[in-house]
Amino acid sequence: MSIEIKVPNLPESVSDATIAKWHKKAGDSITRDENLVDLETDKVVLEVPAPATGILKEIQQAEGETVTEGQLLGILEEGEVEAAPAKEEKSDKETASEPEAKAEPVDAPKETATESKTPATGNKDLPPAARRLVAENDVNAADVEGTGRGGRVTKGDVLQHLKGGGPRPEERVKMSRLRSRIAERMKEAQNTAAILTSFNEVDLSEVMALRTRYKDAFQQKHGVKLGFMSFFVKAACEALHKHPVVNASVDGDEVVYHGYQDIGIAVSTDRGLLVPVLRNAERLGLAEIEAGIADYANKARQGSIALEDLQGGTFTITNGGVFGSLLSTPLLNMPQSAILGMHTIKERPIAVNGEVVIRPMMYIALSYDHRIIDGKDAVQFLVAIKESLEDPARLLLDL
Repeated sequence: MSIEIKVPNLPESVSDATIAKWHKKAGDSITRDENLVDLETDKVVLEVPAPATGILKEIQQAEGETVTEGQLLGILEEGEVEAAPAKEEKSDKETASEPEAKAEPVDAPKETATESKTPATGNKDLPPAARRLVAENDVNAADVEGTGRGGRVTKGDVLQHLKGGGPRPEERVKMSRLRSRIAERMKEAQNTAAILTSFNEVDLSEVMALRTRYKDAFQQKHGVKLGFMSFFVKAACEALHKHPVVNASVDGDEVVYHGYQDIGIAVSTDRGLLVPVLRNAERLGLAEIEAGIADYANKARQGSIALEDLQGGTFTITNGGVFGSLLSTPLLNMPQSAILGMHTIKERPIAVNGEVVIRPMMYIALSYDHRIIDGKDAVQFLVAIKESLEDPARLLLDL
């Protein structure tokens, strides 16, 4: 029986998807629930499982095509799939009875090393422009290092070979749906908001001492590691409570003040930047924050994060420090009005009580929408973050 494979129900607010990769080709055997094809939306990748066991009879939409909900992707011929029979080993008698391979005549021409390469990079495989250059300049294509897809020799490769220089590879790749969406969002932020960035620095000695003192007991009790991010999330929640305009957003000619703190945590993946959201972060303890971040990070990197995990958010934290960034001006995650940037921790000499000491310091940055957030609010917000982190007891005492 033939079964139609269709685009499944798409998440709310998603109108179409792009076929990212077929994991099977026409004629392949498949088993029920095996992933057949990946569909990429603006934010997540959806897997389309096989509805039954059988043979993939037809593929109706190729990779790179845009499809909509319910559209036909392919045809599956249902039925039991027989395992391929194992090859029977020939008996000694059968082997002995086979004719021996004929010896090559002594005077047969031998294939040269250059000729052996020709099938892979021979003139017949070249694009027309490269083939013409090779012919005009008496160049052996096997001597040219190809930088095209699959190692093919391009016109540029031949020109570079004629100049006697090394390879100058180029590759043109279409943006993924996620990368295109990221580009749109970043440009939207620059075109819409009046973005300004303020900076401060934080002495993380007390936070590091706390982590060192309690990290083993914390992990043993809660099953997650005690990282820096949970301290920053808690500090941000306290600062947002004191300065609610930083947690607000612009909607037309109105300012929307949110009575909750949904904190987005930027996560870098192979596909691009994703920002899963910790809902009601103001109600979470350090262990719950760490567990939530770890779960989202794993899902994001495995491609299994859900669209609803990425929607909403009233404030975002991004940590360029994990990549070594010393200072940056993060872009807003629209329609949010502010984003906190963390950076790498560096031991630096600072003055404390009239003496020069070495302390683990981090620069922090707050990019904000100057349309609704004044410089005073931004500076005081960063000062509140600094005070909470330099004296973590304030987080526990609600000071």
